[in-house]
Amino acid sequence: MDTFDTLNRPLRDLRISVIDACNFRCSYCMPIDRYGEDYPFMKATEILSWEQLLIIVQAATDLGVKKIRLTGGEPLLRKGIDGFIASIKNHTAIEEIALTTNGYYLEENALALRQAGLDRLTVSLDTLDPDKAYFINGKKDILPKILSGLEVASQSGFKKIKINTVLQKDVNDDEILDLIEYFRNKPFIVRFIEFMDVGNRNQWEMAKVVPSNDILALVKQKYPFTPIAPQYTGEVASRFAFNDGSGEFGLISSVTQPFCQNCTRGRITCDGTFYTCLFASKGLALKPLLDKKASKEKIAETIFDFWKTRTDKYSEDRNKNTRDHSTKKIEMNHIGG
Repeated sequence: MDTFDTLNRPLRDLRISVIDACNFRCSYCMPIDRYGEDYPFMKATEILSWEQLLIIVQAATDLGVKKIRLTGGEPLLRKGIDGFIASIKNHTAIEEIALTTNGYYLEENALALRQAGLDRLTVSLDTLDPDKAYFINGKKDILPKILSGLEVASQSGFKKIKINTVLQKDVNDDEILDLIEYFRNKPFIVRFIEFMDVGNRNQWEMAKVVPSNDILALVKQKYPFTPIAPQYTGEVASRFAFNDGSGEFGLISSVTQPFCQNCTRGRITCDGTFYTCLFASKGLALKPLLDKKASKEKIAETIFDFWKTRTDKYSEDRNKNTRDHSTKKIEMNHIGG
């Protein structure tokens, strides 16, 4: 069954945050001054079980969802995620399962994830400089472990692993060419992401954004490239192939070039709340229904009724200065980026 919202956008992708906790304290997501060591993350009793999450995936499949992305927090902190991936493969019609991780636990988990049926892998990596990594991520000596994990993932059978880099002006924007050079001619695709105002705690301001057009101008000086056509409707990244055949890179430009009109993504938080936008302030609580053993048909009906009233286009409204920026938004570690 196809499910369309008020702007005729179908529900095709579902992003599931399986845990809100993370072992990093990235400045643009969970700044350490707001998320100290005693920060009260959700208890196991407050989040959905793997069985409940599977019911949501089955319901979403009936509504037209084709792709699942597992996120966090840091999803590899939650035990049993490989079993959950295998369950999706074995008990749903989902065509593709992807996972986004900070890469710290990838070395010891990559093979199990691949064997469970994970199709695609994205690793967040904002710098190749150890000092900057500590400044950005709030954790020392992480780069060797992450880079080793990337190699293990590649050897485990993952192809075209995406490297997501959130650029901030005067923080890591001087590493654009370094990152491209490091990952060229390897089975990785660097994607530069404009710094976004997700949540309420990352002190976002437009002055910190590195516009994608500036990135293109810089890259073109050293690495000539050709745009690549989108692979599917709703693809968030603009893709570019290096003319010398050494690979490709991508840009995610939700601040300067919003793609709200083609957004096909819904989001589930680990406590079972369904959101229709990364920048949402209100969602649909599914956990009460799941705790009462509601059927997947009932879950599907509830999601359908919520999605068809969807009107959000936050990034477009932000650029038109029509959005009330004082509105409290859900934090990134809950909604999964």
